[in-house]
Amino acid sequence: MLKGFFHVPKAVNEPVKSYAPNSPEKAAVLAAYKKMWNEKIEVPLYIGSEEIKTGNTRTMSAPHDHQHIVGTYHLAEKKHVEKAIANALESKTKWANMAWEQRAAIFLKAAELIAGPYRARINAATMIAQSKTIFQAEIDASCELIDFLRYNVEFMTQIYNDQPKSDSAVWNRLEYRPLEGFVYAITPFNFTAIAANLPASAAMMGNVVLWKPSDSQVFSAKIIIDIFKEAGLPDGVINVVFGDAQMISETVFASRDFAGVHFTGSTHVFKDIWKTIGMNIHHYKTYPRIVGETGGKDFIIAHPSANVKQVVTGIARGAFEFQGQKCSAASRAYIPKSLWNDVKSQLITDVKSMKMGSPEDFSNFITAVIHEGSFDKLASYIDQAKKDTNAEIIIGGNYDKSKGYFIEPTVIVTTDPKYTTMETELFGPVMTIYVYEDSKWNETLQLVDQTSEYALTGAVFSQDRYAIEEATTALQNAAGNFYVNDKPTGAVVGMQPFGGARASGTNDKAGSALNLLRWASPRTIKETFVTPEDYRYPFLGEI
Repeated sequence: MLKGFFHVPKAVNEPVKSYAPNSPEKAAVLAAYKKMWNEKIEVPLYIGSEEIKTGNTRTMSAPHDHQHIVGTYHLAEKKHVEKAIANALESKTKWANMAWEQRAAIFLKAAELIAGPYRARINAATMIAQSKTIFQAEIDASCELIDFLRYNVEFMTQIYNDQPKSDSAVWNRLEYRPLEGFVYAITPFNFTAIAANLPASAAMMGNVVLWKPSDSQVFSAKIIIDIFKEAGLPDGVINVVFGDAQMISETVFASRDFAGVHFTGSTHVFKDIWKTIGMNIHHYKTYPRIVGETGGKDFIIAHPSANVKQVVTGIARGAFEFQGQKCSAASRAYIPKSLWNDVKSQLITDVKSMKMGSPEDFSNFITAVIHEGSFDKLASYIDQAKKDTNAEIIIGGNYDKSKGYFIEPTVIVTTDPKYTTMETELFGPVMTIYVYEDSKWNETLQLVDQTSEYALTGAVFSQDRYAIEEATTALQNAAGNFYVNDKPTGAVVGMQPFGGARASGTNDKAGSALNLLRWASPRTIKETFVTPEDYRYPFLGEI
């Protein structure tokens, strides 16, 4: 093994490309989009060195054109999941014993592959599979994923460098072992970066992983797999299966070697996972690590001193970018009565100016929601708001799924601060606003804190520093990521570690060393140089 205290390249955040007219990056991504749109790919299971085609397949289509098929993927049976677990465990010893700098090199290479030759492809795949605009794809599939890989390598070295105190008689060392067993990564449709980071962060710390991507993200997940393979990730370190989530999870949680779950998804599913693990706890070799980031009912509260244009921009971007399909998306807002008329007027103007359609047209700000189930749910809430006497739709409210799953950006104003769309996570382009009396600022802060079971993100807009301090204190448990004079979305790796508490997750802060620590099992080693040879201590001596 090589000897040396190796220093990794300093992590820097990947610059976001502009995709301006006539720019080379715009031409490249449109060419990749067209090519991938006109091809049909077939995605197998990835178990060890095998690419398994089960013959039981599902099709993949674009949410903004759901009749257009871009490929198929193969579904796993229980035997394939069991095979993936066995293969991961077989690969574990060699991977865990690999020198950390060799693991680091793989993921650093993956970051540069995304920054260079794969950038257009992974962005185009995300545009097609998840109906993201080019800007949303760029900040997610390229920049955030690159940042995760670069910064996680740096965080890994910081963790390894954190050592206990020693002295001339005793040398104390702390070894950061991978978990004993395998890690199960369950990833969502909405962020390609999260889909890659959940298995990669655990693998980087020496763990082997079984990864189940969302059915709605398989198309771009295939690009992640290609990147990891080209970067040199050994077979069997990350095994990938698709299919019935309940069957896969039941098979995983029945394994005695299950060591942890890295999850992003719904609160209800995560609670069921936690319950199942608890019921099986006597079966496992170790206490499994349970790491999850789940739902949000994220807020914006404006103080009477707030700048109207800033508030409106925060709502428009925070609620409607990527059709509100972010766990951090703003979906409830509290506006003081003194600002409401100006906020309402500007918000209606801005939302009316938003174009909706295919992400291939760069002038579109809004595209489609992910699938028919999401569309139908959102449409039902919009229809109910049209009927309710305590709610009014001031802009939007229309929808159409004839070609794609298009929901207009919709703003509901309610007189009831506990109205259903003020409390329920919708995961779509629907913002609900409650107008409060200026004199009830402090009461409204309490209302914000007590309305939702979630505690993911939130924002305050104010030009009054005392009000900012009041909000920061009053809402300290209401959001794991809190924003002052900015929208509650867009956390950047290395700058705003991400996660929430309450029903929003375990708050293990992806984008920081805190998350990587969850995938390590420390061992203290104490070495004594001059070992005692007599049990008697000085206090036992005669007077």
